[in-house]
Amino acid sequence: MDKWQPTADSPARNQATESLKFTMADVLAAPQQAKTDTGLRTLTLISTAHWVSHFHMLVLPMLLPFLKAQLGVSYIDLGFALTVFAVVSGLTQAPLGYVVDHLGARKILLLGLCLGGFALILLGLHLSYSWLIASATLLGIANSVYHPANYAILSAHMEDARMGRAFAVHTFAGFLGGAVAPAIVAALVTLVGGLGALIAAGAVGPVTAMLLVAFGVPDAGAKHRQASGGAQAEQQSVITPTLIMLTVFFTLLGLSSAGINNFGVVALMSGYGTSFSTANLALTAYLGAAAIGVLAGGHLADRTRRHGQLSAVCYAINAIIVIVIATVALPTVMLISALTAAGFLGGLIAPSRDMMVRNAAPTHAAGRAFGIVSTGFNFSGIASPLLFGWIMDRSLPHWVFGASAIFMILTVGIAFFTDRYSAEDDEETDLGLMQQ
Repeated sequence: MDKWQPTADSPARNQATESLKFTMADVLAAPQQAKTDTGLRTLTLISTAHWVSHFHMLVLPMLLPFLKAQLGVSYIDLGFALTVFAVVSGLTQAPLGYVVDHLGARKILLLGLCLGGFALILLGLHLSYSWLIASATLLGIANSVYHPANYAILSAHMEDARMGRAFAVHTFAGFLGGAVAPAIVAALVTLVGGLGALIAAGAVGPVTAMLLVAFGVPDAGAKHRQASGGAQAEQQSVITPTLIMLTVFFTLLGLSSAGINNFGVVALMSGYGTSFSTANLALTAYLGAAAIGVLAGGHLADRTRRHGQLSAVCYAINAIIVIVIATVALPTVMLISALTAAGFLGGLIAPSRDMMVRNAAPTHAAGRAFGIVSTGFNFSGIASPLLFGWIMDRSLPHWVFGASAIFMILTVGIAFFTDRYSAEDDEETDLGLMQQ
């Protein structure tokens, strides 16, 4: 024999085979593990930015008593500042979605975090009514950045199989930012006063931007595709029937929840004989259950393609629950239980809602798509205080829940339509590909 060769049963052959197996496993697992680690880091960073957006949204409302005392203005004047925020956010969200897709989501997100933070810092340094209006304007522009930029980055970098859960965590982070804002602002006022609270709350924005840069938040949009060697995407219109229906869908979602969120406590106290503490407990249960529902909804969203039908079923049940609250004098325990169930179902559809937008967005147009449909929330944010305030001024507290139920019923119909239109858009896309 020329040279010794290991036989099939020799220890050397077995050792070589096992070594090859482990090496191949490492090669195959490394990219997957790296992708998972990158996705987790991306989700954490983007969710942190979403936390900041909801926190900044509530800083001015939480400081209204301080601002009224310092500026010597009426609550109507202060309310005008909040209206400016809502209107500016609504008008700039869709254009900024276009900017996100063409200049890159990372750059716009970092600018938004800094702009919102500096708006509050400047108000703390130069407190006046004119600066309050300017701050509300800048905050509105900054707020319109988050949905287009965040969802564009998540859509580009998260695994499709976990996209629903990623959207759920992102939404939950926003809920959490709003939930802790009152406590944080109150603590800041106690520690450093009202002006210090504005400056400290504002500083959260630039600090978070630096955190995102330090940990390498990824990019999305045209600049990202060009940098990674991708071809320039062909211009496509985002004004599709599905996205139009989804904008209406988002508006109705906002209207259906705004009445309970903003006027639920006063409605329960004036129309149901509920004490202040019980009414607040019921609203807390409603909001807390919504946050839990969002996380549960992420798992459902990853296990179905019929997101519109899932949303319709959940909101149909929700409408029945809210109609019962509006028409029946429930005992306290049952009232709190009913609101808890309503909150959970409302949160359950949030990830599916976002998946509907992602699925309807044209290729490389996630920023524009989410920017457009998110204006529905801005429309509802402008209209709902007027509508539900008018209802309470007419001493019709039960209609706070009754009107919410009507909007839920309309939402059910729109959800079914979005599924149908989405299917038609998919067929048109497939037909176009076949003809090429």
